[in-house]
Amino acid sequence: MSIENAYRILFLTALIWFSFLLLITLIRAIIGPRVTDRILSINMICTMVIACTCILAYLLNESYLFDVALLYAMISFITVLILSATYIPKNPTRSKFAPDRGSAAAAAAEGAAEAAKGEKGAEK
Repeated sequence: MSIENAYRILFLTALIWFSFLLLITLIRAIIGPRVTDRILSINMICTMVIACTCILAYLLNESYLFDVALLYAMISFITVLILSATYIPKNPTRSKFAPDRGSAAAAAAEGAAEAAKGEKGAEK
């Protein structure tokens, strides 16, 4: 057995494992109770497809498949960003119009409130 045959067997085994893991991840994407589970499983599926494409590019000796994998990676990244921004709230417990606790606007508002309390105490 030559080293090329050993690598071929290794890569074919990896492709079989990736196809099995893709199926499991697809089931998780369908069943997943939360939106975040679905988004993460979609991201994982895209990553495994990129890995499979790179393995196939090496096995078939087709260099254009590496370019396809890079384009797919960029599209996958943008897709996950858009889905995350659309479906995951930034802070679900916070009121929509209340300033953040750590922001400069919140600090200024708290300082103004304390100054107003100090002025009321000085008037008495």
